Amino acid sequence: MTLSDITAAVAAAAQKAGRDPAGVRLIAVSKVQPLDRVEAVLSQGHRLFGENRVQEAAGKWPDFKARYDGVKLHLIGPLQSNKARQAMELFDAIHSLDRPKLAKALARLAQEDGHCPDLMIQVNTGEEPQKAGVLPGDADAFIAEARAMDLPVKGLMCIPPVDETPALHFALLAKIADRNGLSELSMGMSADFETAIAHGATCVRVGSAIFGERVPG
Repeated sequence: MTLSDITAAVAAAAQKAGRDPAGVRLIAVSKVQPLDRVEAVLSQGHRLFGENRVQEAAGKWPDFKARYDGVKLHLIGPLQSNKARQAMELFDAIHSLDRPKLAKALARLAQEDGHCPDLMIQVNTGEEPQKAGVLPGDADAFIAEARAMDLPVKGLMCIPPVDETPALHFALLAKIADRNGLSELSMGMSADFETAIAHGATCVRVGSAIFGERVPG
């Protein structure tokens, strides 16, 4: 599939769900992709990208941002507290706020620097022990804790278990967001973004369907 195919599919899924396509943003997940593939997508006019690792993004995006106006970069992978300052400088949004220690680090840096990227709290909807994210039962309290630190919490993110029906997890995330007055839902990837849009996703994270299979470095 091409970028235009995915863009059209996102718009069609939104319309099918009775939603305005403008309310769904397509994040092109460029992690572990060769620079020429990323530049090809940039040259087609796409400007919203997602990266998993701070270090990889730091080596890739300053040059692209200097050459392409309007690029927005979202961190969709886990963030170590000791990388928080670098992440705040690089990214326009962070989707992986998942623990009090990280929230405190971001809040301290936001006070020092006078700005903070938009934040989403990652919820471990499948309660998988190996996966990051707050448990669903702890989400309300953590949202309140982060808000009490004056952090700009805009929404929630999840990555459903690979062997479970994603719709159940998307519905759960939407329910948590709704009762906490959060408007942003980062959910849905290459295989299930249409289902995510039907459940209210405002950001879908699509990598391989746009770029082709990843090329590990």
